[in-house]
Amino acid sequence: MSYTTADPGPPALRLASTGTLTYGLSVGEVLGVSTLNGARLIAGRAGLERVVQRLNVMEVPDILSWVKPNELLLTTGYPLRNTPQSLDNLVADLDERGLAALAIKLGRYLDSLPAEMIAQADRRGFPLILLPNDVGFDDILNQVLTDILNRQAAVLARTEEVHRALVQIVLCGGGLQEVVDEVATLLDVAVVVLDGEQRVLAGAGPDEHVQAMRAFDAGRHAECGRGGCGVIGAHGTGDHLVVPVMAGGFDHGRIVAFSPAGTLRGTDLGILERAATVAALVVTKQQAVAAVESKYRADFLRDILAGRAGGDDRVVAHCGGFGWNLDRPMMVLVAELDGRPRGAAETDGKGRGKTAEPDGGARGVRGTEERSAQERLAAAWTTAVRRYDRGAAVASFAHEVVAVVGADGDDPAEWASGPVQAMVKEASSIFAEHLPVRRTFSTGISRTVTSPAALPEAYEQAVKAVRVGRQLNGAGARAHFDQLGVYRLLSLVSDPDELHAFVRETLGDLAADDEPELVDLRRTLQVLLETNLNVAETARRLHFHYNTLRYRIGKLERMLGAFTEDAHLRLNLTLALHVLRMRGI
Repeated sequence: MSYTTADPGPPALRLASTGTLTYGLSVGEVLGVSTLNGARLIAGRAGLERVVQRLNVMEVPDILSWVKPNELLLTTGYPLRNTPQSLDNLVADLDERGLAALAIKLGRYLDSLPAEMIAQADRRGFPLILLPNDVGFDDILNQVLTDILNRQAAVLARTEEVHRALVQIVLCGGGLQEVVDEVATLLDVAVVVLDGEQRVLAGAGPDEHVQAMRAFDAGRHAECGRGGCGVIGAHGTGDHLVVPVMAGGFDHGRIVAFSPAGTLRGTDLGILERAATVAALVVTKQQAVAAVESKYRADFLRDILAGRAGGDDRVVAHCGGFGWNLDRPMMVLVAELDGRPRGAAETDGKGRGKTAEPDGGARGVRGTEERSAQERLAAAWTTAVRRYDRGAAVASFAHEVVAVVGADGDDPAEWASGPVQAMVKEASSIFAEHLPVRRTFSTGISRTVTSPAALPEAYEQAVKAVRVGRQLNGAGARAHFDQLGVYRLLSLVSDPDELHAFVRETLGDLAADDEPELVDLRRTLQVLLETNLNVAETARRLHFHYNTLRYRIGKLERMLGAFTEDAHLRLNLTLALHVLRMRGI
């Protein structure tokens, strides 16, 4: 049998159960140390890349209770001298426990190894090493362990040096792109940082390599779940490294390195982990700055919509610093999530908050989901509006997103096919892309105004449009204030108590919801008015017998008056029913 040595190369590594990286020497590298010059590999050549983390000496027959993974086990065969039959199963037992290799001295206690043992080692790729008789175990232990420690120290020193360089970039004002550029230069590979939706936050390298990393991460994301596998050569490629970017328990994405030539080494993973830590700091800082800026912008826009931001000249000048153009004809768009849980704060159309009762113990979980959905809605609207109108003002309030956009005209027919409608469709498409549960939002659009002073009224119009539109058309409604018809007129009544009094006076007992029989009669009245008192059509819609409906009409007239003969009374009843339909808006 021939001697087997290995050329020095990158250190082997494994991902320990704690998630920390531990470096060692491959079996091939161990055979290359000077104290093992006379050693021979007699079986298991396929396992030369197995990792040696530690060494152990076999002193007892029941050694299986004392071995650990990644060990190189040394033995003279003394514990097995009286039980040579157990050698046949020893290789299988050691391999199943994750040992790296078995090194044995023959001649004193064992003359040879069984053929079945050697065959089994070859089948499993488990290295069997024949040690020279003139080498002591202490020499092997000292040299191999020293080499492992030296390798670890060198790797840690380089990693720490890289970490200091990356931190210095951040301290000098550099951002995510500068960090990625430095890592790509150090590793001489393409590097990209992706968020949770595979969007590129920063990248260095050819476009085709960036796209390859996005595709790889999408596949890895589906197979391993969010956060990354943290191993070399996932999916059998051998040319990718993936490390999650985590901060404060939150997953901010991944940092991915790609080498089409397969030049990534085990030591590069430690460098990429340090880069991920620095990237997490940068992302956290950017998010904090963006949150402060976003709050400042939202507060100022809220002041504008409440009419307390000052004169038009001041508002226009101040908004210019945000990149907003309010010196032109404008529309206000308001987008609200549908299906908002009870307990969420509402606004009264003037920025004043109204608080409902909390909805029990589920409020915390639902609150987190609502905040996440609201953030996605704000991001979707910001992206869509910026694509069509870079001078628009966009801000997220507590439970709505508000945009002030340029208006080409105040004709609703023009709006239906214009850029504002395109923004709504674009925002809907972006919002629906990555939601685990389907959510919708409704949108309200105001009339066109020509000055910042008129924006508070336009905002109220948009709020009324979104609420009335949802009430009339259901979730996902898109309504222009001028398209609300009679509901627009009713919404302009400033005193809601007056509307409620009108409903009670007109409908009497039918205005209440506490008796099912009265609610059913009110439904009959509504369908009668919708069909212009067509008894046959009403009976068909309600699935009543003709005589049953005639009886109901008589009962309604005894309660409300002769509405079948009085057109003014029918008008009042119709308006009262419309007001009831707007209840909760």
